[in-house]
Amino acid sequence: MTLRLRPTMLSDLDWVVSVERDGANLPFITPWERTQHEGAIRFPDSRHFILESGDALERVGFVILQGCRNPNGSVELKRLVLQAKGRGLGRAAVRQLKALAFTQLKAHRFWLDVKALNTRAQRLYQSEGFVEEGRLRESVRVTVDGADGYDSLIVMSLLDREYQARVALGQEAP
Repeated sequence: MTLRLRPTMLSDLDWVVSVERDGANLPFITPWERTQHEGAIRFPDSRHFILESGDALERVGFVILQGCRNPNGSVELKRLVLQAKGRGLGRAAVRQLKALAFTQLKAHRFWLDVKALNTRAQRLYQSEGFVEEGRLRESVRVTVDGADGYDSLIVMSLLDREYQARVALGQEAP
């Protein structure tokens, strides 16, 4: 499967916002305004990518990294949103992002938070070597199908030495 990360352009932002607000994605993220996405494109500490797949390199999702210039080497996977689910694109994207974080950005720690209700994403991150660090209990408001409540955020991370161990075991492409 071909999966390519390319820098997001301002002309992509209407599509990015529409994917973010899709009912299949909305329960799992806190959508941004278009201006916030513009800031992530322009701010040197962030990387905003479009995920493209297939022979035609059609847009299938987007990614936001933050802390790319963090003096402590702590890079955050702020957002990973896919239009199509169940095709292995999330796993392929996470693998490319880990390689980017640890090889190009020289991260010491690659981290994320994921809503507790997003069990599918949690399983993916765990299977890709991320370790749960803790929970921010009932820290985000969630309105799904008319229900109004709170969900917890699970903080997960992967350290550079853990990534290198996975490379040595053949679990990551070198």
